Amino acid sequence: MMNPIDDWERQRAFLAVLREGSLSAAARALGLAQPTVRRRVEDLEASVGLPLFTRSPGGLLPTEQALALAQHAEAMALAADAFVRSASAAAHEVAGTVRVSASDIIAIEVLPPILATLMDKHPRLQIVLSPTNRAEDILRREADVAVRMVEPRQEALVAKRIGRIPLCLHAHRDYLARHGTPATLDRVRSHRLIGVERDLAMLRVLQAQGFDLDLADFAFRTDDQLAHIAAIRAGLGIGLCQVPLARRDPALVPLFAESFTFPLDTWVVCHEDLRTLARVRAVFDALVEGLGVYLR
Repeated sequence: MMNPIDDWERQRAFLAVLREGSLSAAARALGLAQPTVRRRVEDLEASVGLPLFTRSPGGLLPTEQALALAQHAEAMALAADAFVRSASAAAHEVAGTVRVSASDIIAIEVLPPILATLMDKHPRLQIVLSPTNRAEDILRREADVAVRMVEPRQEALVAKRIGRIPLCLHAHRDYLARHGTPATLDRVRSHRLIGVERDLAMLRVLQAQGFDLDLADFAFRTDDQLAHIAAIRAGLGIGLCQVPLARRDPALVPLFAESFTFPLDTWVVCHEDLRTLARVRAVFDALVEGLGVYLR
């Protein structure tokens, strides 16, 4: 009979190799020696009776069996992480670990000052911040608290609507000094535009707002929100930016804010079972308050 603890260590090694693509990279990710990772993967292969990886010039490639097992290993990893967070402090204490998920822009540009104030108030609180534009699954405990830009639909979630964060066109004042300020929205097309590369959903949003653009109209294209904002700040051209974020930088000039804008509905979400934990409730409430201030 395989020891469950040993079994999980084998599966952790398998998952690390699957994610990293090589034994050496997996060993670094796990903080283990490479022979230890190799032995654990070989033991797992022996237990399932099938090879899980094949060697290639680019590293280790997962077999079909490995890909079939991957989702189960991922689920166990999420459960293990959630278990560690749940055991990190007593339920009544604002202490221990809380994992927060938010979009790149919100996580990197907006949340750190909010979390700094919260952690000054509760020094035993630990935050794991996940900047991602993928909606991490609260029900699967990928995160404890999340900031979402769409209304959550699952019944087991507690959600608080913050409001609508407006976006509009912005340019750096140095760019406008060099190229002039467009007098009308139609004239914007003659400027150097910052836009998307493959995000057709965002392109359709722009088109629905009456901004008749195609991918070829963008001189600088990126689907990375942080790169988009960095390009505006660098004076590269005209692009979309959250209005409250742009207000922080007096060098960023809003363009046609009254005639061309669209909002992002914003929610703070957690699982109803976690809302009773003091640390999760404190983070949830701090994000609600802090994002409300940001929006105003």
